[in-house]
Amino acid sequence: MTGTSISLPVTIGMLMLMGIAARNSILLVEYAIVARRDGGLDRTHALLDAARKRVRPIVMTTLAMSAGMLPIALGVGADAERSAPMPIAVIGGLFSSTVLSLMYVPAFYTVMDDLQRWIGKVFRRDLWASW
Repeated sequence: MTGTSISLPVTIGMLMLMGIAARNSILLVEYAIVARRDGGLDRTHALLDAARKRVRPIVMTTLAMSAGMLPIALGVGADAERSAPMPIAVIGGLFSSTVLSLMYVPAFYTVMDDLQRWIGKVFRRDLWASW
């Protein structure tokens, strides 16, 4: 979209993004599971509570990393043409992973929980009891 090339630093930035997005998603789902198990909340309220607790750290991580990389992405400083593609990719990926972590992950968790319950009914047992 920006006309910059995909190079090794861009690939390294994408690997970093995958780690950040995975960590955010895992923590969000973990908060929901703990709220369901220990707090006695239903799935919807547990997901809303988890999202409410995790939104500030997720947004702060996105804003801090984006602000730190913005001068390089804008081409300020020496050798900006060579180092600009990585921060451009990382900033775009941070914003998209923030939206995905807060919107897509709870929806996917809901679908997978429904699927787990359906399979449990079909086989007449709780699949997670042995875990």
